[in-house]
Amino acid sequence: MSISALLSMGRCCCRCCCSRGLWMLSAPCCDDRRMCVCPGPRRIGIPVRSSSLPLFSDAMPAPTQLFFPLIRNCELSRIYGTACYCHHKHLCCSSPYISQSRLRYTPHPAYATFCRPKENWWQYTQGRRYASTPQKFYLTPPQVNSILKANEYSFKVPEFDGKNVSSILGFDSNQLPANAPIEDRRSAATCLQTRGMLLGVFDGHAGCACSQAVSERLFYYIAVSLLPHETLLEIENAVESGRALLPILQWHKHPNDYFSKEASKLYFNSLRTYWQELIDLNTGESTDIDVKEALINAFKRLDNDISLEAQVGDPNSFLNYLVLRVAFSGATACVAHVDGVDLHVANTGDSRAMLGVQEEDGSWSAVTLSNDHNAQNERELERLKLEHPKNEAKSVVKQDRLLGLLMPFRAFGDVKFKWSIDLQKRVIESGPDQLNDNEYTKFIPPNYHTPPYLTAEPEVTYHRLRPQDKFLVLATDGLWETMHRQDVVRIVGEYLTGMHHQQPIAVGGYKVTLGQMHGLLTERRAKMSSVFEDQNAATHLIRHAVGNNEFGTVDHERLSKMLSLPEELARMYRDDITIIVVQFNSHVVGAYQNQES
Repeated sequence: MSISALLSMGRCCCRCCCSRGLWMLSAPCCDDRRMCVCPGPRRIGIPVRSSSLPLFSDAMPAPTQLFFPLIRNCELSRIYGTACYCHHKHLCCSSPYISQSRLRYTPHPAYATFCRPKENWWQYTQGRRYASTPQKFYLTPPQVNSILKANEYSFKVPEFDGKNVSSILGFDSNQLPANAPIEDRRSAATCLQTRGMLLGVFDGHAGCACSQAVSERLFYYIAVSLLPHETLLEIENAVESGRALLPILQWHKHPNDYFSKEASKLYFNSLRTYWQELIDLNTGESTDIDVKEALINAFKRLDNDISLEAQVGDPNSFLNYLVLRVAFSGATACVAHVDGVDLHVANTGDSRAMLGVQEEDGSWSAVTLSNDHNAQNERELERLKLEHPKNEAKSVVKQDRLLGLLMPFRAFGDVKFKWSIDLQKRVIESGPDQLNDNEYTKFIPPNYHTPPYLTAEPEVTYHRLRPQDKFLVLATDGLWETMHRQDVVRIVGEYLTGMHHQQPIAVGGYKVTLGQMHGLLTERRAKMSSVFEDQNAATHLIRHAVGNNEFGTVDHERLSKMLSLPEELARMYRDDITIIVVQFNSHVVGAYQNQES
């Protein structure tokens, strides 16, 4: 058995097929908590892991660069005081000197054959003379900061861009991966031919292909949908005559946020077909653009193009496989369009938009500007049931998942929940060998009778900005799974203003000694008097999301442990986290209000 197989042996993140909390081994799982095709009989009876850290109660998982050499050299078992010789160099070895009760989970007897004590183990240990106490490996604060800040990006918006005064001061964004590669994406751009700014987060599942494509393409579809008839004609004439095109968007990108050069021509042709249809539909008589309608049309049209490109295919084998990967994977999207005091949020899936509002007394409150499209949303459940026959009422959503498999009820791609069975088989059979050999793509969801079951149509929310609306947080569900919305807004608000409101320290029912309480108060005082080490609001939020302890303060030891987890283990404890924090210019927002009153 390989190291990766043993390390990936954990509780299946797809709770639909693991209702009894059992661990899984080598099941054909999509390796993503959003979608699962694991068959029930492949369950094996390994006790469920604890969601708390560390993996070993008294020992810190080593950094990735240290972890795997330790495994290869069988040093890991020595560090934890064991004299166990492991044929397969895995982590199920147990030590006669470490009580099983001190481990978060214990090796299952079924795997005892993988591991046997080395004969004359006392000679083995005496020859090496390792410390009998567990050794701890911690990342230093600079190492922690290096990991947290690797993907951070900040942009300050000019107060006047030549057309209008901007209501946005700037934005901070960051990402922390759990999947390898990360399946989240982010985008930010200024609309050059119209007014306003676009910002969005995209959460992929069953791979990163769809989230990557949507992050590249969706803003162009939105920008084109917002263009007046005359500008669309001008752009089309420029393409026809071979002249340079008017720039539509100014992108604000981190160096790691790449565009697919190979697919750029394909994407452009699909976009051009869309604006040609807009020209034909709009005679130019109406000059008013409905932003809500433009957002909905852009989302739906891009999803339709993703589906169509996969059906038609491409002569280029690389592109042919790419469009199929995009279509068979999926992505949710949460996009904000800010134009002066007009804020529109278009959401498809379970990422969220949260508005940070500062009350008159200086405290912070959270205003939700999006709804999760999942089983916790009663309106979504009702919508799904109404779209399908009554005899499917009990099967369309099972175990809080679409057809028992997919957690979000709206998403881009995911053609397995949209195409007919005949179309799926035809595309797969005519596709490349990589697609035919993939068990997931050939798998047909159960109770699949009346597709489509999934839509990419967004739910659009409008909010008129007020001077007390200080910032907007767009984030994938990796953040909201770890933090309450009120805590998110409070942490960002205190970071941006530098003001910390003194509130009683809540210990949540824990028994704390006088010394522990003194430590908490000392830590709070140090935080207030010192300058923040983060220069990016999104980074600061991720630090709290990953490192907060039960008292709501960042625990460096916990943060170090979480960031030290190898790629194969990180996904068991958290999801990818992507955050954009948009800061509003209260003076400009107030001026807009005064002009209209």
